[in-house]
Amino acid sequence: MIKTALLPQGSVSDEAAHYLFASEEVSWSYYKSIADVFLSTASGQTDYSVIPIENTIEGSVSLHNDWLVHEVQLPIQAEWVFPSLQNLIGHADEMLDERGELDYARIKKVISHPVAMAQCTKLLRERLAHAEMEHINSTVEAVSTVKAHPGEGWCAIGTRAGAALHGLDVLQPSVTDHNNNFTRFLLIGDRPFTERSSDVHKTTIHVTLPEDYPGALHQVLSAFAWRRINLSRIESRPTKRMLGSYYFMIDIEMSMDTVLLPAALEEIRAIGCQVRNMGSYPSFRYEC
Repeated sequence: MIKTALLPQGSVSDEAAHYLFASEEVSWSYYKSIADVFLSTASGQTDYSVIPIENTIEGSVSLHNDWLVHEVQLPIQAEWVFPSLQNLIGHADEMLDERGELDYARIKKVISHPVAMAQCTKLLRERLAHAEMEHINSTVEAVSTVKAHPGEGWCAIGTRAGAALHGLDVLQPSVTDHNNNFTRFLLIGDRPFTERSSDVHKTTIHVTLPEDYPGALHQVLSAFAWRRINLSRIESRPTKRMLGSYYFMIDIEMSMDTVLLPAALEEIRAIGCQVRNMGSYPSFRYEC
């Protein structure tokens, strides 16, 4: 039995996790906060944590990146990309007019996770500018809150699974600003992921440059460039040690089980960089 920790039942993380483990026997543990998700696996209560790390519209989730680097020592075992389809959810009997159409003027408050709201700015700006906006820990908690307050003109932005879980109605489907809204998830934990195979493999490293070394970042990138190793992401984040001190998270489209990549990392270390291998793992993409 695989024990997996993730954000609340009915969230996008929940849908995405069930896609990755579609044919496996899994025990699911649900938590309200991302800190509890990380800590459940770090303490051994669960085998894996499911972590949303990057979104098409909002980019990287900085808080989750920082937890991976500063708070836990859990390797990445897999990544996959899953569609983030947000919907406007509420009580249809109080939001629909006599013709059965949604009356936006009846909506007094919209509740959701801040990332989900940021994915739906066009709807919020053009149709719901009059409504109060409230941020909450997750989209499914938003749906639960709306369910508990009938007759008050409250709506949530969340998933169809969340609406079904709490018995609410999808008032308007697919309200995200772009149809190609996808979220990249990481599976982290000490247990190797062997339940599925992929032809695509990636490696993520954490690099801290030596101080007072002009051109250090250029040399790091050159170590990959002359070996024709492709990088799919490079992002800087503060080390939290001093102002102006940054580390780099680099995603590499190559497995450590090669000749070229280990040699590139040794070249980077030779110039004084600190390099931490965050994981070498299979990569999956949702097929509609």
